[in-house]
Amino acid sequence: MIKLESLRALYIHELNDLHDEEHQLLKALPKMSQAASFEDLRLAFERHLEQTHQHARRLENALSELEEKPARVSCKAMRGLIKEGEEMINAEGDAAIKDMGLISVAQRVAHYEMAGYGCARTYAEMLGEKHATGVFQKTLDEERAMDQSLTWLAERLMHAEPVQV
Repeated sequence: MIKLESLRALYIHELNDLHDEEHQLLKALPKMSQAASFEDLRLAFERHLEQTHQHARRLENALSELEEKPARVSCKAMRGLIKEGEEMINAEGDAAIKDMGLISVAQRVAHYEMAGYGCARTYAEMLGEKHATGVFQKTLDEERAMDQSLTWLAERLMHAEPVQV
């Protein structure tokens, strides 16, 4: 059971939770990329994999600045989202529809991460962690950009491929 007696404790817990999320994504994104048939979607997943490595390092640096090491935390929500991703990866049927399903799951992941990084940024700001505030804002901006990119890819995919309705 976690013990939350201060905002700092909550902040550290949030950072550890985000760290686990990123590590789960490091394993899932290559599978999603491989499952994508639309080349631009595959490339978007590969670019996000590179960003995910950076996000994990940023979290490790933020924890180090607090003289903390990443703790073993298991983000159950991300585990569930990744399980949904695995369902799409293993789905059979029209390739364009499957890609749209992968986009849907990836957007849910991005939205979940945006919520977490938004909280981390706010907690950092409240605790006077100015450097971390900027770092988490950058990550939040990258997640928002990924979400927008996925929307754009879904729209392109719908217009580029004949989709069975």
